[in-house]
Amino acid sequence: MRTSEVTCRSALVPSRLPALDYALNPYRGCAFGYVYCYSPAVLREARPWGGFVDVRRNIPYVLAKELRSCPRGIVGIGTVTDAYQPLEAKYELTRFCLEQLLRYDFPVSIQTKSHLILRDLEIVREFSQLDVGFSFSTLNESLRRVFEPRAPPTESRIFALERVTSSGVNTWAFLGPIIPGVSEADMDELLRKIAATGTKLLIADKLRARPAVWDNLRAAMNDHPVLEYMHRKALWEDSLYFERILQRVRDRCHQLGLVYREAFPRRGQEKRVSGSQSEATPNTAGLASWSGFSERVTRI
Repeated sequence: MRTSEVTCRSALVPSRLPALDYALNPYRGCAFGYVYCYSPAVLREARPWGGFVDVRRNIPYVLAKELRSCPRGIVGIGTVTDAYQPLEAKYELTRFCLEQLLRYDFPVSIQTKSHLILRDLEIVREFSQLDVGFSFSTLNESLRRVFEPRAPPTESRIFALERVTSSGVNTWAFLGPIIPGVSEADMDELLRKIAATGTKLLIADKLRARPAVWDNLRAAMNDHPVLEYMHRKALWEDSLYFERILQRVRDRCHQLGLVYREAFPRRGQEKRVSGSQSEATPNTAGLASWSGFSERVTRI
């Protein structure tokens, strides 16, 4: 893993996602190394994703200056790369940025796979409008490590989701990307565990195998020929596969008392309630933005 300390000229970037006004990413690149990540294509990043991280050392200071004059709006933290990846334990850039945002009480939506956010729980709780989402794909750790080689275990995310929810912070869960031959095997149990945390909203999305993503998946599945076959069948041969899976998730959420949303519903489907993927991430009673956050989620 190559780490570089760099400087930035801007911290808050206008977001193209419908329910976010700004995107804030203290890091570029991701140590977690998700093989299904869309961010490299979004950023047009040629370096191997998962092999580098650029640390924007001055971003809290730049942010502090920008907040003095920029209009108040919803800030999505970690829209293209996880803001709580391992280097955050050392640099604390996300924490420092949160402290600045809290001074002006900007609405915030955070999406992560990391329990490291628990370190900042006392800050997160101070916001009048903030939500936190955790992403999940499977309970099977051996398979998860194929697709998320350096990400925190699923059980640690479930633990963190429960802790954040029980602290009174608005939370949500993102099931995705749903990986054929992997996610559906233990999907019912995973959804049960998510519901047991006390969170009320689940957003689901299918695997979107863009050419570069498919190349990474093929490389990761080199030792899993059965999985490759299942991916080929689901992605290229069976057009109704994801429709059936998402219906199964919808039905299970109804049984468990979870509000269900699709990250990118087709035209004519019910739209998400209100918080956002391409930069890759919900608020019945205070989420920074339910619909917006549901659109952000697909990035991770």
